[in-house]
Amino acid sequence: MNKQDEDEYGLSPTKQVNVIPAPEVAYQPPKPESNEHAIGLIGAGGISEFHLRSYRKCGFPVKAIASRSMADAQKRRDEFFPDADVYDDYRALLERQDITVIDATPHPADRLPIIRDAIAAGKHVLSQKPFVLDLAEGKQLVELAKKQDVCLAVNQNGRWAPHFSYFRNAIDAGLIGDVTTIDFSLQWDQTWIAGTPAFENIHHLILFDFGIHWFDIANCMMGNQRAESVFAETRRFDRQVFQPPAIASAIIRYPQAQIRMSFHGHTQLGEEDVTTVVGTEGTLRSRGPGLNDQSEMQIFLKAGQCSVPLTGCWFESGFDGAMGELLCAIEEKREPSHSAANNLQSLELCFAAIQSADTGQPVEVGTVQTVSH
Repeated sequence: MNKQDEDEYGLSPTKQVNVIPAPEVAYQPPKPESNEHAIGLIGAGGISEFHLRSYRKCGFPVKAIASRSMADAQKRRDEFFPDADVYDDYRALLERQDITVIDATPHPADRLPIIRDAIAAGKHVLSQKPFVLDLAEGKQLVELAKKQDVCLAVNQNGRWAPHFSYFRNAIDAGLIGDVTTIDFSLQWDQTWIAGTPAFENIHHLILFDFGIHWFDIANCMMGNQRAESVFAETRRFDRQVFQPPAIASAIIRYPQAQIRMSFHGHTQLGEEDVTTVVGTEGTLRSRGPGLNDQSEMQIFLKAGQCSVPLTGCWFESGFDGAMGELLCAIEEKREPSHSAANNLQSLELCFAAIQSADTGQPVEVGTVQTVSH
């Protein structure tokens, strides 16, 4: 290859890289001005540990914890909020006038009546993900929240993982123009679930229980662009140590863009998580050994390029942001960015992907209304 060819293909070793100052992108979790809204947590299972640890760190007041198991409620109280009251009937918690925000953590089927009762009681609600298994039921809850004039948000905490939050806010600010492609490539070790019925019994563990975060962040990054169709596949291999297919992929088609997802949840050597977003005016890329370790954002613009160190991690910033954004929205009398209405669009992508994987055919987004867990 001669010098002319090298220059034409951008391979010249003498090509200079212009390093530019890092753009100002606000990606840290939002914080309310005050902590006047007391929280009642319903469901003291495993995920509640991350919720309560976050709320204690952020100074969000948790006044009560309810669980069908009084022992579980007492355990979480003693660990994180010793002054909180405990209940074995969530309806007693909903009667508290001083509690204005409910964090509902049980599984979808158990959570549905809790959310409905909480909204009817005039409480703002943060629902654990996945929000619903039936989009019609989700729409009914959204309408009920509007009627009661309360906020209903979904704990899609991945939105405030530092790298995803940076992507979202940089795109919203127009830093890279219109998004044309997004590539998610993940190889991670999920073998710790082996022998755990709660996970082993989820056939679409990768596309649904795990992938819902990626369908949600894809929905966020694409803004007002609406997806047309999804084509997805899953594969299981003989030497897997857990039952659900460990390999999955999905392609989401937009009128002028494409999103590609590649998942391998049985990578025991060489884990890596890379996200690349290409726009009409630039490219953003984040790379790390795992979803909780994405310490740098690479930015490529016409003016030059730079690397931006990121602070925080998903399992801290994510939970801080989910409740922080809800409290800010209540305080500012606006719709939260992770509203249930917005999240229904993410579920449309996920539900279509699951049906596509089951049928082997592309599925039009919005045509699949239900999914089995």
